[in-house]
Amino acid sequence: MHRSTHRPVLRLGAAVAAGALLLTACTGGNGGGGGGGESPAPEDVSQEQVDEALSTPTKLVFWTWVPDIQNQVDLFMAEYPEIDVEVVNVGQGAPHYQKLRTALESGEGAPDVAQVEFQYLSSFRLGDHLLDLAPYGADELQDQYADWIWDQVSDGEAVYGIPQDVGPLGNLYREDLLQEAGVEPPATWDEFVEAARAYRQAKPDSYLANLPGNDPGQFTSFLWQSGARPFAYDGAETVTIDLDTPEVTRVVGLWNTLIQEDLVAVDPDFTDQWYQGLANGKYASWQTAAWGPVFLQGTAGNTSGLWRATTIPQWEEGENVSSNWGGSTDAVLTTSQNKIAAAELAKWINTAEEPALRLATEQFLFPAYDPVLENPAFIDQESEFYGGQQVNQVFAEISETVSTDFGWLPFMDYVYSSFGETVGKAIADKTELQPALEAWEADITAYAEDQGFTVE
Repeated sequence: MHRSTHRPVLRLGAAVAAGALLLTACTGGNGGGGGGGESPAPEDVSQEQVDEALSTPTKLVFWTWVPDIQNQVDLFMAEYPEIDVEVVNVGQGAPHYQKLRTALESGEGAPDVAQVEFQYLSSFRLGDHLLDLAPYGADELQDQYADWIWDQVSDGEAVYGIPQDVGPLGNLYREDLLQEAGVEPPATWDEFVEAARAYRQAKPDSYLANLPGNDPGQFTSFLWQSGARPFAYDGAETVTIDLDTPEVTRVVGLWNTLIQEDLVAVDPDFTDQWYQGLANGKYASWQTAAWGPVFLQGTAGNTSGLWRATTIPQWEEGENVSSNWGGSTDAVLTTSQNKIAAAELAKWINTAEEPALRLATEQFLFPAYDPVLENPAFIDQESEFYGGQQVNQVFAEISETVSTDFGWLPFMDYVYSSFGETVGKAIADKTELQPALEAWEADITAYAEDQGFTVE
């Protein structure tokens, strides 16, 4: 049974949990009007072709879970009045992906443009469902994104999605609770362990942090930040699965120590118990992504003014390396009958100045696009919840330190499900993590081979 791991989609004063598993790839309606009959572009699409497509009456279908993205779509339709875009939210988490896969398998009902998270792009590429957007001008956008972000959506010269939001990893902490315990925000993971011990002694009813066994997304981000590269896919029949490396071992060893000494909580995240823990001070910090600050603001409003943001602890003193947890793209399906218009929609809402900025300041998606990350309207915001700190600026700087070249398998839903039954279960049960890690690797390797992949 596959399970979803959730990355919240955020709104002001509220948080809406979004499936981190989700891959919304869609194909453009079998009944799309005008502009149809386009074939996959063997070479770059000309501006003349783009102008013709955008001036021809056309119906597009866009699957997305982003709240109120209709606002950005309305701007697109005002800019290009011949294009009619229907926005559809088919659900979050597993239901979203299930419906997408069903539509693709049946050949009916899939959209033109779909929201797809980074870790699921490869699974839809496996079925050749994602349009290479490079001939449609996406390749010209590369310089507008950090290298690590572009690496997530590209393979060689091919581009399989327009980045929409990202989740560079940082650390949120309760300044008041750490001060009461006489603990400084740890700069390194060794300091993190010592801080967890000191904090537990000072406040025996609470913890420095929480490690949820139900969230492989967070755990994977720790592996990424450690320099581990456990997964890779060559785009054809070969996958890499390697969880037996020093970079993985040190992550597992650190959290195993913390769990065995009862220095961190192991509550499942995005549950009532976990929400209450953030609000009542059970956890003094949260190692989270750039979407976390707004999410926390909606979840623990009674703690306003007490939290601060900083970088994630480092493995070596003096380093400054982060990773990513979450992030999504807008992708065009190869089955779209209106590929040029669909590609323009995906590009426009994420890179045109007004819609891209509004995604960051109204929907509170942490931007992938450099011009928004550098916009004073975004980075200069001072947050009362964080004691006046410019939290967006903190995470914008963290985004520049995310290491590149982290890959995914074309069956990450199974990988995450297997995590829950192995490493995740060991976390929840507070048993030794190393045997569980070995079981996780063995299980996903066997699955890959059963599916016909060559495993390296």
